[in-house]
Amino acid sequence: MTGPDDLLPVLRGLEPRCEQTVVIAIDGPSGSGKTRLARQLAPVLGATILHLDDIYRGWHGLAAAPPTVAREVLEPISRGEAGRTPRWEWGADAPGDDIVISPGGTLILDGCGSGSRIIRPYLSYLIWLDGPENVRRARAMARDGDTYEKWWDTWAAQERELFAAEGTKAAADSRISS
Repeated sequence: MTGPDDLLPVLRGLEPRCEQTVVIAIDGPSGSGKTRLARQLAPVLGATILHLDDIYRGWHGLAAAPPTVAREVLEPISRGEAGRTPRWEWGADAPGDDIVISPGGTLILDGCGSGSRIIRPYLSYLIWLDGPENVRRARAMARDGDTYEKWWDTWAAQERELFAAEGTKAAADSRISS
């Protein structure tokens, strides 16, 4: 296991694998602390964060997110072009304005599925976060309980299926228990 403080020297020394962009994925199940870690690392690394919560196409959209990120964001960046994908408007249950990610620098992918096989060729580093389900669920409910409560089991089933199929935890460069 690696801790967040141990990551900075490693992350600062990464080489880009997506043209001139260093891409770091923070993956793991809901409530494990991915967004918190991304927000801690981004200012120190001068990184842009792409929250996959903005990409999922609704409560049944986890499996479709990794190919979308690869095709619409990372492939263009790997050619030195801006990546672009619609932001999902959860309240409207519809796509909204585009998220545009410029190439170069450091990009942190924050979210379930960000360490999927289709994304890995672009990654300089993959971090896996996890924790006890009761702790993760309590965090998720504190954050989004009114909306998330009725969807927890649906989303958790998608996570288990995706992580098992992708072997994400085993592929991670670092694993952190939160």
